[in-house]
Amino acid sequence: MIQNYKEFLEFLKNLDYKPTLLLHTCCAPCSTHTIKVLKDYFNITVFYSNDNIAPYAEYNKRLLEEVEYCKKFNIPVIYDTYNFNDYLDKVKGHEHDGERSERCHLCYELRLEKTAKKAKELNCEYFTTSLSISPYKVTHWINEIGYSLEKKYNVKYLFSDFKKEEGYKDSIKMSLENGMYRQDYCGCPFSLEERNQRIKDKD
Repeated sequence: MIQNYKEFLEFLKNLDYKPTLLLHTCCAPCSTHTIKVLKDYFNITVFYSNDNIAPYAEYNKRLLEEVEYCKKFNIPVIYDTYNFNDYLDKVKGHEHDGERSERCHLCYELRLEKTAKKAKELNCEYFTTSLSISPYKVTHWINEIGYSLEKKYNVKYLFSDFKKEEGYKDSIKMSLENGMYRQDYCGCPFSLEERNQRIKDKD
């Protein structure tokens, strides 16, 4: 089990073949640096599974941009059926917990479990997520969930902490260079409400 970014980089350097990897992504900007790090070491398929994102127009806008970006690297993008109710059911009772709370932990669980299931279905050797590139996400929760799902589904989880080595800054730079839309809330309607309240309070 890889436990830190240094071990992760050593693992990549020592790979002697290109395993298959199902990479969960939440948006194209977060996938830029992540794909840059991984593409020389894995045969990647991107999995867009984000029932938390609302409204649907926002979900679809991020999906289409992800598809366009991945075309540059001939990386296939697959996605599941959008089901906002799956997200609402998962976070019921925690809707107004705030950022980096139990609500977020449950959201990570939902998306990572769908990714692990899909990786198992596709016979991918590994699965991981681009979520850890954000400084607003709790990375150790993401990895704890990933490793627990590795045991449950018998698919290897790839440690992630893509914000390291200025990965987050690189993702901003790359998304600007590619003219990407950079959203200013994580995606769920509760984070949108919280963003609007912060703007109101500031004004």
